[in-house]
Amino acid sequence: MKLEKIQKIASKFKISYTKLSKPDLIKAIQKAEGNFDCFGTALGSCSQTNCLWHNDCLEKKTTR
Repeated sequence: MKLEKIQKIASKFKISYTKLSKPDLIKAIQKAEGNFDCFGTALGSCSQTNCLWHNDCLEKKTTR
């Protein structure tokens, strides 16, 4: 997901995003949504399939 779209989501949760990296911003949004703030920590698979960041997270993990 592009950073601009992530920033719009962050704004809805009143999260200040000016000093956060993209992964940290996503984690802050996950936490605000009431989910685990685990973006980028999956080890090849993730059971949180309803998470908005599921596909991006797994892509990030496989491209490291």
